[in-house]
Amino acid sequence: GSQLLWQDVFGETLAGLAETRPEITGITAAMPTGTSMNRMMRFPDRFFDVGISEGHAVTFAGGLAAAGKKPFVAIYSSFLQRGLDNIIHDVAIQGLPVTFCIDRAGLVGEDGVTHHGLYDITFLRMIPGMTVASPMDAATLRDLLYTATDFHAPLSIRYPRGKAGETDMTAPMSRIEPGKGRALSVSDCSRVAILSFGPIGTEAIRALELLKDKGISADLYDMIWAKPLDTGIIDSIAAADKAIVTIEDGALEGGFGSAVAEYLAEKGSRVPVRRLGVPDRWVMHGSVSQLREECGIDAAAIVRAVEAFAGRLTEYKFNK
Repeated sequence: GSQLLWQDVFGETLAGLAETRPEITGITAAMPTGTSMNRMMRFPDRFFDVGISEGHAVTFAGGLAAAGKKPFVAIYSSFLQRGLDNIIHDVAIQGLPVTFCIDRAGLVGEDGVTHHGLYDITFLRMIPGMTVASPMDAATLRDLLYTATDFHAPLSIRYPRGKAGETDMTAPMSRIEPGKGRALSVSDCSRVAILSFGPIGTEAIRALELLKDKGISADLYDMIWAKPLDTGIIDSIAAADKAIVTIEDGALEGGFGSAVAEYLAEKGSRVPVRRLGVPDRWVMHGSVSQLREECGIDAAAIVRAVEAFAGRLTEYKFNK
């Protein structure tokens, strides 16, 4: 395996899938190298850079999908905001199979306040029929792209700027079921479950190691989907009387953690939930690690949240 950027995993995987799937088309809005959509240039009649016009990129993709093509639209999260109306009116209402490949999702670091991709979970989650996924690792990104090739509805896949870690680009890909997460670590004696969405889960994995050193165990689930949610996982945690900590690289308002809290509230569950995400204020320049610390979404913040619950929970049964 080699250390590839998330965008390269995306671009190489999509171009590989396009070799055998002539209906796959790639669209970007003046970001061919930034998104690695330029890998699709080897199919000149199936690659479209429409310039700085994100709304048009989305509507054009809707038209291609209506005509039987399989469009993948690669746009930075910050700039996809400019296509929100088009997503709703020209893709989602018709239920068209457009895949939104959302690069630079989450905190992007040195590009500053205008470039963080913090709002896509919130604004996509509210759209009927939209699916919202985020892979924790490169293998899951490849599986999601493979899943997209036969997906018959709008699909959003968000991933950050930067390195995706060790990546085997030759590994076979498999389909991922929408609304199904995966358990990474579960133990009977833990009192707290961490639900992570996307690559920020690597901070949760680090947090588990730090907690283990303190003699505290916690469960960890990589949820993969913010919409539809894996309610089976949430129900099983609630049934086991565990508290929940959610972690996401995006705005807290209306995000993944909100989806979890809404689901539990609708059920009348008394499971305590602590949501970790980017707080309700503008985040300025800084390295990604500095900003994660400042926003309270790094491993240390996850440890603090779990400890706060673990100390209080020994006496309770919340669901009874």
